Amino acid sequence: MSEPHPNTPQMASPSYRLAVYDQDFLLSQEMRGVRFMLEFSKADLALKAWGVRSTIVVFGSARIREDGEGAHRRWYAAAREFGAIASKRGGAFLEGQPFRDNVIATGGGPGIMEAANRGAADVGAPSVGFNITLPHEQEPNSWSTPELTFRFHYFAMRKMHLAMRANALVVFPGGFGTLDELFEILTLRQTDKAPKIPVVLFDEAYWRSIINFDELLRHGMIAETDFELFCFAETAEGVWEELLKHGVKPHQDIESLSPMP
Repeated sequence: MSEPHPNTPQMASPSYRLAVYDQDFLLSQEMRGVRFMLEFSKADLALKAWGVRSTIVVFGSARIREDGEGAHRRWYAAAREFGAIASKRGGAFLEGQPFRDNVIATGGGPGIMEAANRGAADVGAPSVGFNITLPHEQEPNSWSTPELTFRFHYFAMRKMHLAMRANALVVFPGGFGTLDELFEILTLRQTDKAPKIPVVLFDEAYWRSIINFDELLRHGMIAETDFELFCFAETAEGVWEELLKHGVKPHQDIESLSPMP
């Protein structure tokens, strides 16, 4: 009788691994579509579990600090105050209802993002942090709700999550990243690829100093009606007033919205 032939090579072969545990396979170029789906579904399921039906997205520079100089300190304080106002008045608490509305959502990092998440935490409300993996590793700020603090590899999927539940966009001063996110939403609005949500730019003097909107119009690059896509505000209360004026409804008034898909 012959000795059993060992199956060690077969057991050790990568092909024998269960696909779900095969990292080389999952990280292959061919599985990029699957990774997109995973990044979408993981955050989507967590947000649904928390009843987050809609958000107010806050963008702004990661370089602004609470103890910064000049306008930086004012911008941080205003973002924090707005995070508290929107969370308290907008419907971030369930309060016997199945959904949360107008929950603060940010890019999850420091600066203005931290300030807005912190404002929500100040009033005991949940808030979302959509972080991104960067070459110089970004860490989540300590104020977003842990169960709603996500990390993405793909900018495209992160942008999708930022946009798809947004009832409004509030943009504080920032640089390339903030401009990228701002013009992404403005383009979606201009082309009717996104619902008509208000876009509020905080500190008109800052925005007019870095973007010459009037010259864009003069050169025929935008239409005069495109100015209706955004407005300005100078205080946290002013931002909230603009949002209400342009259609954002507090939680208790949102009865016509359908349940989360």
